Amino acid sequence: MERQRSFSIKSTSVFFALVITTISSAIVFFTFLLKSSSSNANFQIDLSPVSAINETTTTNLRISDSSVSPQPNPILISTHFTPPGNTSGSAKIPDFEHKTRGEVLVKEDKVVVTNITSVKVIELPRNNGEEEKKKSELPRSKGEEEGKKKRKRIEECDVTNGKWVYDSDYPLYTNASCPFIDEGFACQSNGRLDLDYMKWRWEPRDCDAPRFNATKMLEMIRGKRLVFVGDSINRNQWESMLCMLFQAVKDPKRVYETRNRRITKEKGNYSFRFVDYKCTVEFYVTHFLVREGKAKIGKKRRETLRIDAMDRTSSKWKGANILVFNTAHWWSHYKTKSGINYYQEGDLVHPKLDVSTAFKKALQTWSSWVDKNVDPKRTRVFFRSAAPSHFRGGEWNSGGHCTEANKLLNQTFKPSYSGKNIIVEEVLKQMKTPVTLLNVSGLSQYRIDAHPSIFGAKPENRRSQAVQDCSHWCLPGVPDTWNHFLYLHLLHKR
Repeated sequence: MERQRSFSIKSTSVFFALVITTISSAIVFFTFLLKSSSSNANFQIDLSPVSAINETTTTNLRISDSSVSPQPNPILISTHFTPPGNTSGSAKIPDFEHKTRGEVLVKEDKVVVTNITSVKVIELPRNNGEEEKKKSELPRSKGEEEGKKKRKRIEECDVTNGKWVYDSDYPLYTNASCPFIDEGFACQSNGRLDLDYMKWRWEPRDCDAPRFNATKMLEMIRGKRLVFVGDSINRNQWESMLCMLFQAVKDPKRVYETRNRRITKEKGNYSFRFVDYKCTVEFYVTHFLVREGKAKIGKKRRETLRIDAMDRTSSKWKGANILVFNTAHWWSHYKTKSGINYYQEGDLVHPKLDVSTAFKKALQTWSSWVDKNVDPKRTRVFFRSAAPSHFRGGEWNSGGHCTEANKLLNQTFKPSYSGKNIIVEEVLKQMKTPVTLLNVSGLSQYRIDAHPSIFGAKPENRRSQAVQDCSHWCLPGVPDTWNHFLYLHLLHKR
């Protein structure tokens, strides 16, 4: 009995000892596993939303920035998982099987974890395409809307609303590359050293205007007559156009003046033929568009301006395909401003007539001629607005100067609009023939730096430093922009 009790007690003791040992071993074993797992699994979690990965926790997956295209809100792009040291494949990983170290592939909107023996796909949220679609359906930003508007409605944009920008690709030509610039506009050849005035390009604010393309312009006037009619400022623009077009001509000998005339201030009418394009680019000088003449006033014959009759060269303008008119510059001279015994209608010489009234009457005479002699189906008509002068300290014949001006006026400068331009607009509105106004006044007012000043003549031909030209423009220069406007109108309103 005692032996049986002793055996029972011993058996019980042994049993409890085994249980305690087993529990202790289990505790030690699981503690070891937890420490090992904690020391080998490293996480760097981006705060981006990751709940869409089905709350999957993986300890052997690494997705680098280079494996996924950049997205506005990255999912797992910056979340790096370092594989554990044990890569034997014995550990069971939640939600997918792992037997060898895996690689990551990216295909469209899925992250695919591959290995030698098994493949498991982790679905990323299928919203990338949807998000892009939603973005396209959202209201566009102001910049995007403006960009869209620029591409769609360039033919309707206001090219006069813009700013001058410095362009290292300018100028479009030089005094050396263009043989048509007369001495009065060849500032660089006449010794002007500061050449930044050539580098400024007008950039419209509300449209992306294409740059001037000489070849395309020549194609547009192929077989046609492009005719400039007006004063010496229009000759300035005409010479600019010749130079701009000449850059696209392969053989310089294929461009010539039809009467072998050399461009000077003295001879006023020219016609240059571009043989390969069967077109002519012509200029006819007329200070007022109407006729300058003489009438007997008292006992003497005096100069008058016939504001009721067209200039004598007007018959030569007929048949042109593109006509570019201007007048303004000479209306500010003393005798036209004073208006005493100068303006004539019929046999009547007005003892005194206000210059604005005379200017309007002259334009009405011109507009009547256009309505009578121009076929809108065959001819495009343009009228260029008044170009500004920038004399300081006097007028052209009284010590006015602009020598010191080598920078354009600040963009905060607010251009004015002359009374002559307002009269031009009023007359154009009353015409039957469509006439496009080339409004160059405002943008040109910034360019006090771009006049010839003392460089309107070669050093040996300068009579005096006191006489400066602050009315005309150096070439290359501002008139190139005027011709760019003409190009845009022809290009987009054919």
